Amino acid sequence: MLTDRLLIQVDASRVGFVRDQLDPTLSGLVISGPKALRKASELRNDDYAGVLIADPAFYEDGVATAREPYLSRTDELPAADPLGQAVQEQLAVGATAALTPTGYLRAGDTAAVRAAVREVSAREDPRIVLTLPIDVGWLRGDLVGRLIEELGVAPGMKAVMLGGQLDPLASFPESLTGLAQVLAQVPRTALLRADLAAFGALARGAVFAGYGLSGRFRHVVPPGEPAKSSGFADSPAVLFPELMALFLGKTLARRFAATHAPVCECAACGRRPLDSFPTNRDVRPAAQHNTAVLMSWQRTLQTMAIGPDRQRWWQERCRAAVNRYPLVNAAIRQPNGFKVQPQLLRWSLLDAAPSAPACAGPD
Repeated sequence: MLTDRLLIQVDASRVGFVRDQLDPTLSGLVISGPKALRKASELRNDDYAGVLIADPAFYEDGVATAREPYLSRTDELPAADPLGQAVQEQLAVGATAALTPTGYLRAGDTAAVRAAVREVSAREDPRIVLTLPIDVGWLRGDLVGRLIEELGVAPGMKAVMLGGQLDPLASFPESLTGLAQVLAQVPRTALLRADLAAFGALARGAVFAGYGLSGRFRHVVPPGEPAKSSGFADSPAVLFPELMALFLGKTLARRFAATHAPVCECAACGRRPLDSFPTNRDVRPAAQHNTAVLMSWQRTLQTMAIGPDRQRWWQERCRAAVNRYPLVNAAIRQPNGFKVQPQLLRWSLLDAAPSAPACAGPD
């Protein structure tokens, strides 16, 4: 049921923002955080029949080690079998699949990765997804080869989450190439807690992917580090479809103050201008807009054959967006009004591979 889906990753309080915008055949929900299990149970009791994952997100609070790759709740005594307990709890509330309670995987800690793989392999349960909250440093140099080697023996599905501040894939130039290597060489790998990379991953053969509704769910902040911010967010992040990037609603209102803003015709907006989300009172409609646009992209992606055709389509779409920036800036007479984000530029330059693995069949 998870195969080739774009899931929306959200906390329990905002599920209602996006539930009605999801395409039930192509999408689903990942609910993250301490209230994930309770909200998942409520949804099932409310007859929600879609794909649903409850992510306890223990990796936000602790680091995986070779002795303890899996974690228990920080407010409880350590469980004798944290993996078994987490799987049982998630499946009991109706989750489509269960994520392992893996701690944060520091770059280069091969022993911790190996321990997580060994323990989940012994379960032989196809409903378990090996969660891999890896520091983005794993995608650098020879570390990516070591990661691929360790994950190559893991059965079932694997869900990578990238750790780092702000946009981890903007941390160093080879990060995107490293991610593409993992997706190409480790069968049945997914990408969760992502942004634009969710689509890039699906284009590169990911078994499924998750797009974070808010910045918190588009990457993993390493445990013990305060989350860095690009600025005080007093308005929601709004997806500008032509530029394939998120901008604060107040930024869009300011940039288009002297001209007409582009009109969005997504399923949620109904010809609503993009500059009409200026304050945090607009969080719900902005979330609905973002989700509706993502669903339209997902439907288009699904018309492409898995492999080079899909990769070329994604690269061409990213290139078109990069080329659109100077045109939009010229129209608003602000040469540096909108700046191309590093990750978008890197996707536009990442050529299609000669071949890509087909997604595995439904579990």
